[in-house]
Amino acid sequence: MPNSDYYEAIGRVLGEIQRTQAETIDRAVDLIFSSLAGDGVLHVFGSGHSQLVAEETFHRAGGLVPVNPMTEPFLSPLTSPKKSGQFERLNGIAAILLDYHAPRSGEVLIIISNSGINAVPVELALEAKRRALTVIAITSLHHARAVASRHASGKRLFEVADLAIDNGGEAGDGALAFPGLAAKVGPTSLIAGAFIINSIVCSVVEQFVLKGLVPPVYLSANLPGGDEHNRQLETKYTGRIKLLA
Repeated sequence: MPNSDYYEAIGRVLGEIQRTQAETIDRAVDLIFSSLAGDGVLHVFGSGHSQLVAEETFHRAGGLVPVNPMTEPFLSPLTSPKKSGQFERLNGIAAILLDYHAPRSGEVLIIISNSGINAVPVELALEAKRRALTVIAITSLHHARAVASRHASGKRLFEVADLAIDNGGEAGDGALAFPGLAAKVGPTSLIAGAFIINSIVCSVVEQFVLKGLVPPVYLSANLPGGDEHNRQLETKYTGRIKLLA
């Protein structure tokens, strides 16, 4: 049976997000909607396990079409942590990513990083702002405030982003403690991040509808007509979403 303590911990985290982050999420929705309504593309980045939250936004049934994931296998758990963990702390990667993905000024970049201290997400936020993008962070403020930055600036992600959405997680991400065990278990950042991301998507779609516009939303490819529906929408963003190229 499901672990009841973990169930309650997840409920507390999601309730905390609902109570404390509503205003910040609403601001994020307004920024993203304004960009997409002006034919912009939403760019999303995550490294480590945070990349899973970024992937939730892309090519997703019921999700938005104009989403460009700035994901790289060498920054994900698909690459040995002995390598990916070091790459995440390496300076110089952010500019390469931005040059390749070529986001346009005025567009929005969401950066997901639970700790918000490693060089790549912090550097990406700083460089994206220099290129006139709006940066929204999804991060754990509890964790970030408990540790020092690994970026040369000494800044953490929440300190350089235009908006920072707190995922409500504890330092270290685990929610449950067991006697005699130093590490906590039951991470919450993935579920919280998916909740935040999909809440944003739902509200952006709602804004399209309220303004009398047709939102560019994916239909499941496993439903009749899904492939045709999706290809027609994707045509508009040819060349702007790298994984669709």
